Amino acid sequence: MRLRANITPWLFLFPALFIYLAVIVFPSLYSLFLSFFDWNGVSADRKFVGLQNYINLITQDSVFQTALKNNLIWLAGNMTIMIGLGLVFALILNRQLKGRVFFRSVFYYPYVLSGIVVAIVWSWMYHPSKGFVTFFLEKIGLEEWAAPWLSDPKTALYAIFIAAVWQGAGLPMVLFLAGLQTIPRDPYEAAIIDGANPFQTFRYITLPLLRDTFVIVFATTMVGAMKVYDIIYGMTAGGPANSTQVLSSWMYYQTFKYNYIGIGSAISWYLIFICMVVIVPYVIFISRRSYP
Repeated sequence: MRLRANITPWLFLFPALFIYLAVIVFPSLYSLFLSFFDWNGVSADRKFVGLQNYINLITQDSVFQTALKNNLIWLAGNMTIMIGLGLVFALILNRQLKGRVFFRSVFYYPYVLSGIVVAIVWSWMYHPSKGFVTFFLEKIGLEEWAAPWLSDPKTALYAIFIAAVWQGAGLPMVLFLAGLQTIPRDPYEAAIIDGANPFQTFRYITLPLLRDTFVIVFATTMVGAMKVYDIIYGMTAGGPANSTQVLSSWMYYQTFKYNYIGIGSAISWYLIFICMVVIVPYVIFISRRSYP
């Protein structure tokens, strides 16, 4: 009976555990193994190069350096602009406003769209002669601002980021809304009686009570920022002149376009390492503060 009690939970866990090992763990370890080789993915000969792929990416691959910088820029933008907009929308739509359910749906709707769909829509909006952005700027007298945003290496990444914010701000909004609706009214009523102004109420009541929600929002936003791929590939395919490459897109090019399997695998592990360095300490720190 004791043996059966010990084995039974593992029998229930085995199907999910097997799928997890087969789909996640084994491919990840195999890609780590391949990252130590120079291999085109076709030939039977694989040349062991050790850490050379990792070293070459840092010291010799200028596109990788650009991709890493773009990922960090994207991460900073997501952590400030996207989360900030999501929080503002949540605070507004948490009030007793007429039509708030409709606007919640409107702001969240872009998030359910495919990244490729968003890329196609915004590529047309940025069209230098027929796009809505150019048309709008001309109508308000700012035609000198109209430019081929996606064709300029200096503006392409930021133009794509605007489209990404339009699509992604709905997710933190919904998460913040869920957190706001779990906060009881008693602390706010006590703050009003004590004479607290709205800013003080937000700083000393809303933000501390949203701490658990911030853990989820920050973690999901960080992961999304580091693995961004589809909207960038759909709008510029990493161009112009590789100015909008990110780690995911450059990994795709190295692996499937140029058949450098080892280099592509090394980029994927750089991406995993950066995510672990950024996300794990943050989650541990916030969790300790939330649950001493």
